[in-house]
Amino acid sequence: MSVPLDRNTGRGLAYELVERLKARILAGEIRPGEKLPTESSLIEEFGVSRTVVREAVSQLQAAGLVETFQGRGSFVLAVPASTAFTVEATQIRTHRDVLDMLDFRIGVESEAAGLAAERRTELQLKAVERALVDLTSPGGQPGNAVEADFRFHLKVALASGNRFYSDLLASFGPMMIMLPRTRLEHTYTVSDATHLTRVTLEHENVYRAIADRDGAAARAAMRLHLANSRARLQAP
Repeated sequence: MSVPLDRNTGRGLAYELVERLKARILAGEIRPGEKLPTESSLIEEFGVSRTVVREAVSQLQAAGLVETFQGRGSFVLAVPASTAFTVEATQIRTHRDVLDMLDFRIGVESEAAGLAAERRTELQLKAVERALVDLTSPGGQPGNAVEADFRFHLKVALASGNRFYSDLLASFGPMMIMLPRTRLEHTYTVSDATHLTRVTLEHENVYRAIADRDGAAARAAMRLHLANSRARLQAP
């Protein structure tokens, strides 16, 4: 008999169901090529809604653990070998490196935002919204603002439905937010109210476009935000 999902973690039922199913897959209880339990059986086993089940399966798809076929169900894929791409903070050594990182992010994250607008679920949109709320209320701690900023970008990447975007951003970690800040003049620090207001507005524009399912606007808003970050970095 299954152990009930923990409803008090604050991480959401879909997250808890993903972790439970992922554990079964990684333990070999559901082997590659085998079918996941049906929606109805998961609903009955874990006492959750159909929406939660579908969100969990969607996240497993994004993680590359299952593939879903219309009318046939979802099947477990072989666990991929680790091919992690990482950029250590020590590799970003010069001002040019920081600018190049932002150029790289502009290309990657603009498309991720566009896909997020076109593919996101309501639960994924809520996750982006929570990160935005955290960004606007960092509790007076610059480190909290950095973490919230990173979570926002990561949640957008997750909402794209393409695991390569989220894997890549996850490999960067919060350092992708912090590094540019270390090169900025004091007027552009994360603790500066004017700077934080400007950056928050740019994030809000990305969120609104994703909420409106406007892919073109989401791409443009993310590109503008990161281009502005680059311009602020170069400001005298």
